[in-house]
Amino acid sequence: MSVWTFDYYPHARFIAPAQGAAQLWRFCFGLVLAAGLFLALTQVLFGTLFQVMEPGAVDAIMENGQTGQTATGMFVLLFQLGLLGVSAALVVIMVHKRRPLTLIGEPRLALRQFIVVATAMLILMAAIWVLPPYDMGGPLERNMAVGRWLLLLPVAVVAVLIQSGAEEVFFRGYIQQQLAVRFRSPFIWMIVPATLFGMAHYLPDSAGSNAWTIVAWATLFGILMADLTARSGTLGPAIAVHFVNNLSAMVITSVPDEMSGLALFVLPFGLADEAQMAAWLPVDFGIMFVSWLVARLAIRA
Repeated sequence: MSVWTFDYYPHARFIAPAQGAAQLWRFCFGLVLAAGLFLALTQVLFGTLFQVMEPGAVDAIMENGQTGQTATGMFVLLFQLGLLGVSAALVVIMVHKRRPLTLIGEPRLALRQFIVVATAMLILMAAIWVLPPYDMGGPLERNMAVGRWLLLLPVAVVAVLIQSGAEEVFFRGYIQQQLAVRFRSPFIWMIVPATLFGMAHYLPDSAGSNAWTIVAWATLFGILMADLTARSGTLGPAIAVHFVNNLSAMVITSVPDEMSGLALFVLPFGLADEAQMAAWLPVDFGIMFVSWLVARLAIRA
């Protein structure tokens, strides 16, 4: 198996359901509608909270949801991002007249590939933890008691799966499918969704001088997930890689200043520590590349 072989024949099966209503105006309208639906559903979410909770408590939850520094804030943030998947599902029903499950590919194959790749990714992450070096530039700091973490863990796993799955459904499902049925070049249907995904990670206020490096990381991640989707013919492998990556970064070990509310440990430095973050970002690029190779090996693609 050559790393650089572009064997994308399963991709034709993945995008086939999008061929029936593939006009560009539908796609552009679908993107606008998806954004509107996401905002509307977010308002419904917080409006419901206002109905069942004290206004002051909801204000605190909304504030915490912007940084994810508390468990409640993280749950709100993750489930809110899950609304991206709901929005994409509604768009394909209303605009493209097809079933939402077509966004992930053949369901049984997608589930089988997800399980295989997720298992391989968990083994990889365990190996990274066991093998040297044994720290991240300093000792990890305990973020919460183990008992409380274990209590929150089942819901946290579900929340991360919803968030990562929703992002893959929107970017590698809806956008990639609709572009691929109109443009044969992978430079369009891979790069455009990945660039949008990368820009969604632009955090200049938090990351400072590393903001564009993080955008580059997320963009490359999007390209590799698009490649996995094209090779496998489903979103199963991409969701698995995204899920395990976020599980490690949000539930096991997080940075202390962003999205740390569900993490057992936090790193000895945060996004604001620009020099240390810059030193470790190349490691993240390396782990991402190895994760892509492991996923490809797991599905033999």
